[in-house]
Amino acid sequence: MNQPATVSAALPVPRSAAGPALVLLALAMGGFSIGTTEFAAMSLLPQFAPALGVDEPMAGHVISLYALGVVIGAPLIAVLGARLPRRSLLVGLMVVFAVANGLSALSPSYGWMLAFRFLSGLPHGAFFGVGALVAASLVPRERRAQAVSRMMLGLTLATVVGVPLANGLGQVVGWRWGFGLVALLASATVVLLLAFLPHEPGDRHASPLRELGALRRPQVWLALGTGAIGFGGLFAVYTYLATTLVEVTGVSPAMVPVALAVLGVGLTAGNLLCAWAADRAQMPAAAITLLFSAVMLALYGWAAQSLWTLLPVLLLIGMGGGLGAILQTRLMDVAGDAQTLAAALNHSAFNAANALGPWLGGLAISAGYGWTSTGWVGVGLALGGLAIWMLSWWLDRR
Repeated sequence: MNQPATVSAALPVPRSAAGPALVLLALAMGGFSIGTTEFAAMSLLPQFAPALGVDEPMAGHVISLYALGVVIGAPLIAVLGARLPRRSLLVGLMVVFAVANGLSALSPSYGWMLAFRFLSGLPHGAFFGVGALVAASLVPRERRAQAVSRMMLGLTLATVVGVPLANGLGQVVGWRWGFGLVALLASATVVLLLAFLPHEPGDRHASPLRELGALRRPQVWLALGTGAIGFGGLFAVYTYLATTLVEVTGVSPAMVPVALAVLGVGLTAGNLLCAWAADRAQMPAAAITLLFSAVMLALYGWAAQSLWTLLPVLLLIGMGGGLGAILQTRLMDVAGDAQTLAAALNHSAFNAANALGPWLGGLAISAGYGWTSTGWVGVGLALGGLAIWMLSWWLDRR
């Protein structure tokens, strides 16, 4: 099957005295900021829920509104900003992100918190989408997934360092400081982007109509569907992990950052390993990752009874997060010349999963199936994503 020209061939290689490594560092710092707020909000759920006068399943809507912001913002910004210089677009997105997280830290009520988290989510997908295109343009085609994974390393390292730090701050000095920390990290990202990203002119041939052309490609929709469904299991477990640790595993809240860091180590390792595999055998790599995730999520309920069984299972569940780098490069292959929208939509898909997973997990908990029922919700979602991916693979081989 003939594949469309990929982003590595279509985009100019950024010219910067700072060098590709520092360009990737600036992009990774943005990922670190975004990853910290995305996952820390889940870990801070038990703290801000009572402060805002709602129960935890209701507070889970804060997570879903952030994800909805990503789902809406990614395609909208990608289409409207397709002609803008990528440096200017990335800086502008991170400025909005910093302000929105600062406002989240100051939320006076649950309603305002919902609004500010929605606003915080708007730049998320477009930043990662445009950043992935810049990262992929720095290297030969056969190393695209690994370049994207190095940009995404910021997001996964956030789950090791940023999220436990934000959670610890929340426990010691209050949950608002967790969001304030993200505003500071985003501000630092703006400085790095201005310092290291080269200025390149925008694509004068880009247009909203050309970008929307990606939506006419069935393989684009199948890749997005794989992420939107298949990744939901990780978010279903992650959102309610803090309470599960206290209520089921029976550990003190002080152990929550440790467990989050372990899962983050798994995300980081999975990101690097899956990217390496994707550059060699993209389609099998995604199928194996989804099947592996389903098996690990099935072990979650059993493992949660003891911290010593839960920690290694959390590590392995986290490794399933490497699916992101695989799907990012898959979209580069199937999107043709509508690269910006397709790359951004990848993060809309993952945040559709971020909305779907916590919602279904909350329904299972509210129905009385217990905190660990989120693991079985995750199994169903991972297998659903696998079914979509196998359909895509079958169509490729026809």
